[in-house]
Amino acid sequence: MINRLLQFLDASPVNFLAVRNIVAELEQSGYTRFDASESLTDIQPGSKFFVTKNDSSVYAFRIGSKPLAEAGFRMICAHCDSPTFRIKPNAEMLCEGGIVKLNTEVYGGPIMSTWFDRPLTLAGRVITRGDSPMEPRTLLMHVRRPLLQISNLAIHFNRQVNDGVKLSRQKDMLPLLGMVTDQLEKGNMLIGVICDELGISKEEILDFDLYLADATPACLFGVHDEFISSGRLDDLSMCYAGLEALTGTPDGEVTSVLAIFDNEETGSQTKQGAGSPFLSSLLRRIALAQGGGEEAYWRSVEKAFMVSADNAHAWHPNYSEKYDPTNHPVLGGGPVIKFNAAQKYASDAVSAAVFSEICRKAGVPCQRFVNHSDVAGGSTLGNILASSIPLRGVDMGNAILAMHSCRETGSVADHEFCVKAFKTFLSE
Repeated sequence: MINRLLQFLDASPVNFLAVRNIVAELEQSGYTRFDASESLTDIQPGSKFFVTKNDSSVYAFRIGSKPLAEAGFRMICAHCDSPTFRIKPNAEMLCEGGIVKLNTEVYGGPIMSTWFDRPLTLAGRVITRGDSPMEPRTLLMHVRRPLLQISNLAIHFNRQVNDGVKLSRQKDMLPLLGMVTDQLEKGNMLIGVICDELGISKEEILDFDLYLADATPACLFGVHDEFISSGRLDDLSMCYAGLEALTGTPDGEVTSVLAIFDNEETGSQTKQGAGSPFLSSLLRRIALAQGGGEEAYWRSVEKAFMVSADNAHAWHPNYSEKYDPTNHPVLGGGPVIKFNAAQKYASDAVSAAVFSEICRKAGVPCQRFVNHSDVAGGSTLGNILASSIPLRGVDMGNAILAMHSCRETGSVADHEFCVKAFKTFLSE
């Protein structure tokens, strides 16, 4: 199980590739692709299908033997985007000595200093000319070798570096791409990489969505290999746990849904984000296709339960003062239910009780997280999704260290616990 997770992390440096890999596993498990522009009519018990949006979000459905109006649905939600750096248009910047660096902009909220002095690569999608202007072609790209690096300034020029340095997003976070060795490379180095990787000509390229990614493979560490070190654990580890649960449980009475959203790190307010009505429209269409009418959909919502799966903060042994004194989850302690008095999380006493009972039935431990009252916390999918679908649900996740670092740290045991809990949730 853990090796599968590591392989998935390495193959999914950005949202587009994560969705492609999830889709491949869904298809292997008997799920068929549905185009949202087509009519949704043949919905039978046991039907398994999925739909994608923007190549960067995916929604999978396994139809239960009971109509939605009678049994509702069980939903696991996660997000496939992570903080990184997006390559700007006209990105090449030629410097002295023929050195070429790339102009970037920050995506989400990364710990920027963790991106220095490590091998990086490029991944994303390239848009090329299609049969008509309205139908361009999309090619996914992942350069599978170290290609770039953001280099630190030497301590001799920055004696205060170990006292903390304010970083400029525009000046300090520009990666080195290479050195011009041929006059033809001027202004064409990045395009040359794209053309070589995809086997296309410069004239075919219309645009791209490309991002930086850590080129170092995910790995285990610790005396007992008990820790996971990887970029994008937040939130790809939850995506994969949900996928393993969906494909690893049998058909049942209740309809199961796996919703993997994009753009959580930037607020979710996109057509492929949790703030979009796209998922609610799909569920409504399923209810209508089953012959229950509009009323059936709203009845199904009242009987549904959502697990919003996004990683939680593990207690850090070097910074115990940052954590709530009585609610600080630890690595290896099991799934974490997240609470917030300002309603940044969807969890309440009822939904927390439901999920903790699911964990008990699955035979896994369960923890609770509340922010230290003097430390502001983040938000996630649960409440954003509930604004379009008034679902009962819980915000939870596995505890990790260094959230939003270029490399985060998680627990092997927690991933195994989480998959067991998710399987129990979908099987109940």
